[in-house]
Amino acid sequence: MGQAQQNRRAVLIVEDDAELREFAARLLEDGELDTIECESAEAALATMLIRGRDVGMIFADIRLPGVMDGIDLAREVRLRWPFLPVILTSGHPRDDQLPPGVDFMPKPWQLLNLLVAAKQALACL
Repeated sequence: MGQAQQNRRAVLIVEDDAELREFAARLLEDGELDTIECESAEAALATMLIRGRDVGMIFADIRLPGVMDGIDLAREVRLRWPFLPVILTSGHPRDDQLPPGVDFMPKPWQLLNLLVAAKQALACL
């Protein structure tokens, strides 16, 4: 792996719907971005503890299985990694309880909007 590859940061996709998660990953990978996939907030936090240096942005559904939802995940990320960009998504109306600095992208999200948001977030690192 070359130096440019080693410095790349991945988008951590947190989505319980496997088809949608894989679709988002394919889209971002087609846009030459690296991805890491998780199906729950708990798995995402565990991944961050192990591979946090590899992650440049989190893209998570608000409704997730387990004890934590996407909003809980975003709050925890804000505490531990305050400058890491987080975008939450949902097919339900926006929740006004989003943590400060967390963006919202409604489902169904536009493919180009997701790609642009990810590239902008990763360029700021």
